[in-house]
Amino acid sequence: MILSLDLGSEIPIYQQIRDQVVVAVATGELAEGSALPSTRQLAGDLGINFHTVNKAYDLLRREGLLLLTRKSGAVVRRDPHSGPPEGGFAEEWAGRLRTLLAEAAAQGLDGPTVLAACTTTVNGFRAGQTATDDEGGVR
Repeated sequence: MILSLDLGSEIPIYQQIRDQVVVAVATGELAEGSALPSTRQLAGDLGINFHTVNKAYDLLRREGLLLLTRKSGAVVRRDPHSGPPEGGFAEEWAGRLRTLLAEAAAQGLDGPTVLAACTTTVNGFRAGQTATDDEGGVR
């Protein structure tokens, strides 16, 4: 997995790392049981503070996607083939989705445009890839 950070982005670096790991799991690039680099190794590779990577990994752990142990380090805990999500996930996710859709509506995107973008993105996950526009954003 290759991470690409935008140091000039308004999105915090730890969030960029978290988001890219989630996409890698969703597309099958990272499967259940896959090992991730240690926080120090990834921080060194990216030229950032290891606390930033630790924050991203801890967020992924709290979300149930990573298992963090001293012995094996960071390991993907679940992937799309791991069965239904754990209790409470769907409700929390629905709340975040509502906020994201409200942002789209507030910016003037209509329902058909939003639904088309959702369909393209979900189908891209199924195909093991993400659809992106020319600026690198998800289509």
